Amino acid sequence: MEVLKKNIHMYRQAKRAVSQITLEEDFNVPDAKPDVEQIIQTREKTVIESTRSENGRLLLKGWVQVGVLYMDDGEERQIHRLDNQLKFDEYINMEGLEAGENVNLTCEIEDLNVVMINSRKLSMRGLLTFTAVTDDIYDMSAAVDAKSDLELCRKKKKLEFMQLEVQKRDIIRIKEDILLPANKPDIREILWDNVQLRGSELHVGDGKLQVEGELFVFVLYDAGDENGTKQWMEYTLPVRGEADVAGCTPDLVADVKVGLGQMELQVRQDTDGEDRIIHAEGALDLDIKLYANREMEILEDIFSPEKELEIYRREELYETMVMRNSSRLRAVGRIRAEGTKPGILQVCSSQGTVKVDEVRMEEKGLKIEGALLVEILYVSADDTMPFAVLSGSIPFSHFADVPDLDEDCRCSLNTNLEQLSTTMADSEEIEVRASISMNLLIVRPHKQMCIADIGEKDLDLQLIQNLPGIVGYIVQDGDCLWDIARKYYTTPRRIMEMNGLETETVSRGDHLIIMKEVEKVEV
Repeated sequence: MEVLKKNIHMYRQAKRAVSQITLEEDFNVPDAKPDVEQIIQTREKTVIESTRSENGRLLLKGWVQVGVLYMDDGEERQIHRLDNQLKFDEYINMEGLEAGENVNLTCEIEDLNVVMINSRKLSMRGLLTFTAVTDDIYDMSAAVDAKSDLELCRKKKKLEFMQLEVQKRDIIRIKEDILLPANKPDIREILWDNVQLRGSELHVGDGKLQVEGELFVFVLYDAGDENGTKQWMEYTLPVRGEADVAGCTPDLVADVKVGLGQMELQVRQDTDGEDRIIHAEGALDLDIKLYANREMEILEDIFSPEKELEIYRREELYETMVMRNSSRLRAVGRIRAEGTKPGILQVCSSQGTVKVDEVRMEEKGLKIEGALLVEILYVSADDTMPFAVLSGSIPFSHFADVPDLDEDCRCSLNTNLEQLSTTMADSEEIEVRASISMNLLIVRPHKQMCIADIGEKDLDLQLIQNLPGIVGYIVQDGDCLWDIARKYYTTPRRIMEMNGLETETVSRGDHLIIMKEVEKVEV
């Protein structure tokens, strides 16, 4: 007997490991830089240089790129920039990991502190949290039919499932030039910069995945004049790019994470030979998973009145989509300049990071709690400290209605900072208003006993010999014609013909005449 099967491509998170390391390093201020009087702001970016899978562990190398904006101890209180790297060479224990296996690695900097030891030496200390995940792309195999010279009676079941159609990583390159406004002087040196991706949107097309959004670019620079003037500018750069994705169609369900990779800003000359162009170059990192909601009929059971069929089953796992939800929330709050922080004269730049602390299942949905971490660079009212930074967090809580949610459901959450505005409430307080989008994909796992193979053996002739030649049967609750036919070694078609039935539907209390088909039996 030939068993016809179909495969369903599925995705699951196979292995997961979390590890934390502490990095600490002292470094000297280069001789070309003046002494440090006060640190204004720091920033960091993790770069994973390489990973290698071994049996039971993951080796990784990389560094944390650290930038420091500081004020010197001169009379004019000039500001300068330092860059340094904290290198790491670590391993993560990962049970079940095999050599050469592909691992997705993410890193989050929990805490980074840069403090002065003295005016020529700084100390950096940071806590890094690594999350390593292996994706298991597997096939669920299910029998859909069988072919044989025997007369077969099949019971089919309609199966609705979510199939993984596309799984890949890709990048969209960004290359843009920003021209300084006419009222701004030329750039001698970029002292500080910040690039953020906001309001990213996805559009799934035929063979392409389109990403739209905005890059918010902030640049603080030295104009190089006699007065040592410091200028800054903010620019909103629309970005739009496409990634070629084979098998992509508009009807697919997208679960795509979009992140801003390493961005570099360089000063270039315009057509007049003046340093008035800022060249921005980098990439958007895409982690793409595209699903399709499908249905098919599988072979749930089968028998033959001519042979005893031995059915071998195997438990298979599959998923169905519970809900796809996109929502927005607003986070509003105030951050106050307290303690030794100088008064606020003007806001220069603000940056925000969405941090989700907890996703909790409740009776009718998901409770999402977290905070928007905000850093604001401003011009201070203190002449001895021209620039200062305010840091704070704006908590948020969001409830997503999800019907029929249970603890077995798997949730994929992508957050995106869409808008961020910071305005002075007064000289000591800044009001923060933000819009955050949350994209949820919730799926439910299922188990199904699927037919893997079918064997044949001769009927129990003695059992058939003992069956009555004709039976009067009264249909009971839960009966179906297929089960009745199997019990009496006949077929639903023959029962229908004998009883004048037009369909296989029977109801409790119906009277049926069933005749034994096997008349000649040798014992």
